[in-house]
Amino acid sequence: MSQRTAPSTEQQEQTQDQQQDQTPGGDTGSPLGNGLKQRHLSMIALGGVIGAGLFVGSGAGIAAAGPSIVLAYAVSGLLVMFVMRMLGEMSAANPASGSFSVHAERAIGPWAGFTAGWMFWILLCVGVAIEAIGAAHIVTGWLPGTPSWMWVLIFMAVFCGSNLGAVANFGEFEFWFSALKIGAIALFLGLGVLAVLGVLPGTSSPGSANLLHDGGFLPNGMDGLLVGLLASVVAYGGLETVTIAAAESEDPVRGVAKAVKTTMWRIAIVYVGSMLVIVTLLPWNDPAVTDQGPYAATLNHLGIPAAGQVMNVVILIALLSAMNANIYGSSRMAYSLVSRGQGPKALGKLSNRVPRRAVLASSGFGFVTVLLSYWYPETLFAWLLNMVGGVILVVWGFIAVSQFVLRRRLEREDPRKLVVRMWGFPYLTWVALAGVVGVLVLMAVGEDTRVQVLFTGGLAVALAVTGYVRQRAAAARAAA
Repeated sequence: MSQRTAPSTEQQEQTQDQQQDQTPGGDTGSPLGNGLKQRHLSMIALGGVIGAGLFVGSGAGIAAAGPSIVLAYAVSGLLVMFVMRMLGEMSAANPASGSFSVHAERAIGPWAGFTAGWMFWILLCVGVAIEAIGAAHIVTGWLPGTPSWMWVLIFMAVFCGSNLGAVANFGEFEFWFSALKIGAIALFLGLGVLAVLGVLPGTSSPGSANLLHDGGFLPNGMDGLLVGLLASVVAYGGLETVTIAAAESEDPVRGVAKAVKTTMWRIAIVYVGSMLVIVTLLPWNDPAVTDQGPYAATLNHLGIPAAGQVMNVVILIALLSAMNANIYGSSRMAYSLVSRGQGPKALGKLSNRVPRRAVLASSGFGFVTVLLSYWYPETLFAWLLNMVGGVILVVWGFIAVSQFVLRRRLEREDPRKLVVRMWGFPYLTWVALAGVVGVLVLMAVGEDTRVQVLFTGGLAVALAVTGYVRQRAAAARAAA
């Protein structure tokens, strides 16, 4: 199918709406499956985002920000809640397997959908590689002498294979992975709260000593808080996948609405609560926070037997869960883009309502990235990591702009579709957009993060130019 021109005319908008109404996923072409049940979506929404970024990456944030990591997670968590509410509003009104890419195309133009979609695809594929490498590292620690590449290949094959089958396979894997992660977090928080109160056997309440001593609440000033803020943004990345998955559920509108409404308390309890427990029980500058990871260090401090190995199991589960979710999300994003004329047509073929070629392409890109990490760790792999460093913020920016445009349009044309509504519209939409821009500016002025902004910006510009050229070419063909 040829690429659509910018949705600037009434006829083009009506054509888009008709095409989206014809398929459950909201995209053109053959329909995807609808094998995800509400329990799958609910558990994906609850635990899908809990990954190595929280279990491991938060250690660097704590080491830099100190106790103020709680403030960093709270601020970025508030931004994420706004973003998810905006995305939920658009996805409930028009469920689509391409999620924000479809919304950006409808609101801004095909070039915007092209840019947001392929940036996110690259981010997820690189994420698959990083998670596979991390998972292999844990297993080789248990089984020394086994080659790391062998475990990477095994993990990639397992989850590529599961995603080649019915979408229910992905749902079942994520359901149980998420259940285990949520159980681990709940147990950690329960033990931590008891220890903070001084009622856990063998412990005494630390009070506010670790929060206010050793340099105070902001031991490294605003620079440290910035590092913690960026670490928290990375940890929150991945929430968007639930809106992609909802398009293949039995009831997309209800699924999105319910998932979005759980975001607020999930962020408050899991993320902010965890950080508060950790920095209350442990000195922020304890070397164990980075050496062992903040969760394992806290459990060891409480005298929990075999805490390190227990957390390694949980982290392995989190990594495998993220691999599974990223292969799924990247394949659906690629399929959505291709079905809208935004990529190679070969990836748009469905087999038993599954975009298997897109699954293979996404898994293949991830595996090539793994090879680059072995062959060219300081050049090509480092470039890829820098390019995806700020992608999630660019995606959030597209979401905010798209929601502003589409909300105005829906209020005029069909307000009944506003099942989920963004709070305080349009003011909080502007606040969210300003927050995204603010974090990018802070990254640009920070010495350690400036290169990520430059690489991510270069990727965004290259894709935007490519998308705009394609859009103009499609418009010229249509006019002829």
